[in-house]
Amino acid sequence: MVIFRWWKISLRSEYRSAKPGETKESHEDFLENSHLQVQIALIFGPRILDYVFNLCEGNIDFLERLSDKLLLKIISYLDLEDVARLSQTSRRFSKLCRSDRLWELIVESACDVTPDLRALAKEMGWRQMFFTSKLQLQRQIRKRKQRQESQDDGYF
Repeated sequence: MVIFRWWKISLRSEYRSAKPGETKESHEDFLENSHLQVQIALIFGPRILDYVFNLCEGNIDFLERLSDKLLLKIISYLDLEDVARLSQTSRRFSKLCRSDRLWELIVESACDVTPDLRALAKEMGWRQMFFTSKLQLQRQIRKRKQRQESQDDGYF
């Protein structure tokens, strides 16, 4: 069943007493109702119309229903090439694959994260840290410690 509800919101006095409207259609009737399809496309856009079409035809995207937190956990088990490919499939996956939280999960699964490494990751980002060589990371941690020591010395 597709249920389409609407409200008229206007400052004009003739619409102040307008009551909400509702249309209920079976999936089959919706697929044949071009007027309702046009209304949905105008109000919500073609992406939502396509989504409703797919639902009515029984094509349900189960990944779309999963939370970002769960998807990040799943993505963290993929090979890097697969993460790169997945990032190209949709805006949502692109955002998830670039997220700092994903790269934090990946780094944590690849190595032991020390407090110094965690602090450095907060400064530079987990993704950049993942792709930075160990030698460069050691240099940056050393520089960070030296900065902290010089700041601590300045406060006494």
